[in-house]
Amino acid sequence: MERKTILGFMLLLVLIFASDVAVKKTEARECETPSKTFRGLCISDRNCEAVCNTEGFPNGKCEGLRQRCMCIRNC
Repeated sequence: MERKTILGFMLLLVLIFASDVAVKKTEARECETPSKTFRGLCISDRNCEAVCNTEGFPNGKCEGLRQRCMCIRNC
């Protein structure tokens, strides 16, 4: 291959990897906290999210082997 083609290909790879890193840095981190008011086995993410909303969290989901309701917010 010609030297220019190889250099162009390497530059393209660098640009692809650099853009991927930039996207990951801008993603917000999420913090999870067990719900304080949810009772029983967490089966429905919708019910968990509704309880988390009353606790001041924007999201919630059922997690783990014990199926606990985890409230989620951006850190």
